[in-house]
Amino acid sequence: MGFSSPPSVEIFDRSVWDLVSRIPVGKVVTYGQIARCLPTPAGMNLPSYEVLGPRWVGAAMARCPDEYPWQRVVNAQGKISQRPGAGNQKELLQAEGVVFKDNGSIDLKLFAWTELS
Repeated sequence: MGFSSPPSVEIFDRSVWDLVSRIPVGKVVTYGQIARCLPTPAGMNLPSYEVLGPRWVGAAMARCPDEYPWQRVVNAQGKISQRPGAGNQKELLQAEGVVFKDNGSIDLKLFAWTELS
């Protein structure tokens, strides 16, 4: 069974934003890391959620209120995903001490927050 969006978008979004609020300054997490911390929605099998979860997290982040540190969420390659409002994400992360490589990615071995749960 597949879902184009989580069964309860509002609850899912709030769960995502709650996790994002705990990311420390100077650290980043990926959409997939966040998805893996959230329970698989009822009625959905794990393989389907593993595919859709990161996309749902991305959609939640696109709706993220400014009071959350939305800039600390990047894609699995350590890059900024192109989406509306992400224009100053790199500058915000650099101001927190996050360093970008020449290819525009962040070294996740150095800057990923692994204590997310």
